[in-house]
Amino acid sequence: MSKLVIVGTVAFDAIETPFGKTGKILGGAATYIGLAASQFKTDGAIVSIVGGDFPEENLEMLKEKGMNLSGLEIVKEGKTFFWSGKYHNDMNTRDTLITDLNVLADFEPKVPQDYRDAEVVMLGNLHPLVQLGVIEQMNNPKLIVLDTMNFWMDSALEDLMKVIAKVDVITINDEEARQLSGEYSLVKAAHKIMEMGPDYVVIKKGEHGALLFGDDDVFFAPAMPLREVFDPTGAGDTFAGGFTGYLAKTGDYSYSNMKNAVINGSALASFCVEKFGPERLLNLSNKEVYERIQQFKSLTQFDIKLT
Repeated sequence: MSKLVIVGTVAFDAIETPFGKTGKILGGAATYIGLAASQFKTDGAIVSIVGGDFPEENLEMLKEKGMNLSGLEIVKEGKTFFWSGKYHNDMNTRDTLITDLNVLADFEPKVPQDYRDAEVVMLGNLHPLVQLGVIEQMNNPKLIVLDTMNFWMDSALEDLMKVIAKVDVITINDEEARQLSGEYSLVKAAHKIMEMGPDYVVIKKGEHGALLFGDDDVFFAPAMPLREVFDPTGAGDTFAGGFTGYLAKTGDYSYSNMKNAVINGSALASFCVEKFGPERLLNLSNKEVYERIQQFKSLTQFDIKLT
């Protein structure tokens, strides 16, 4: 099994959806990525920062899930990053109500020495210069996966392009793919983005699934049809954690195996949205994950009879 370095926020969220609202709960990209990757018993290290207000019980939970926290800086006199948002009725759009960077404003990532030889690096959504700082600390990883968003395309495009040029896989949603590439067709967008550096592009389409592009190949994975979606927060990060966790477990970074990784990531993301925050991921059993993947298999595989 390969080592996995996870870079991103460990944070507090407060979420409101048509199904209810929460107070301050556990959140952050690295949290969701780590919890999803833990399903594959990965040797993963979280590189992030929290304040002295971050509960010890949450740190212990991440450790119990197999996460190495030697790269998680704790600023005792500071406060943890906090985000609050409200989702619209369609659950695809949301309004950000509060963003308090707190200790994240001065975050300088430090990858633990024992993990600088990791084969897989998952760069969660952060400022591109922070992501670049992590890449520069690594010793020739076999796979670097980048997650980013339109905010960085608007405010730090030059720095973002430097990061994109150094990664193997980029995961973004369809709107972001169109903005980054200037192309409306997602096929054209993916190929234009691959010209920027990555060998593979994953375009996430929310409730409409995900597309994996590589050279002249394209693979589509549907989203699991669910009776209810309570909270989409962290679903993209959960997908990324499942994707990279599966690849780190198998040590196979071929396009063919990435198809399996996309299915595993999609399966885990489908659990994430069933409860508020990361609650559903905290008590997820291997049996449930296996059964959900079998459901994906049933959704996508059948014999086509041509006449």
